[in-house]
Amino acid sequence: QVQLVESGGGLVQAGGSLRLSCAASGSGLSIDVMAWYRQAPGKERELVASITSDGASKYADSVKGRFSIDSDNVKRTVSLQMDSLTPDDTAVYFCTVDIRHRYGSGWSSPMNYWGQGTQVTVSS
Repeated sequence: QVQLVESGGGLVQAGGSLRLSCAASGSGLSIDVMAWYRQAPGKERELVASITSDGASKYADSVKGRFSIDSDNVKRTVSLQMDSLTPDDTAVYFCTVDIRHRYGSGWSSPMNYWGQGTQVTVSS
């Protein structure tokens, strides 16, 4: 099975920074996309940033210029550097990955996996 382990959440003051990390483990996998979502109280789950296996990245308008996503395909990790944090960034952040599983000589359709989430709280 695929497991995602997240780390780096915490409490910071407005204007501060945090770096979230996520590691995917498993065998017979091909990762298409790794991404970070967040969900704040009273709000829908939001795609924060994503990155494909070839390095193409996308960002929500609300975090452009402040957040940066990066991945290591060998280590199967994805990180989210968050700078100039504001209270509006307070949320549970989830790592997610789209993975194809190897079956014989072929591959499955993409399957989506989620981490447990890590809390980010920005005060002031």
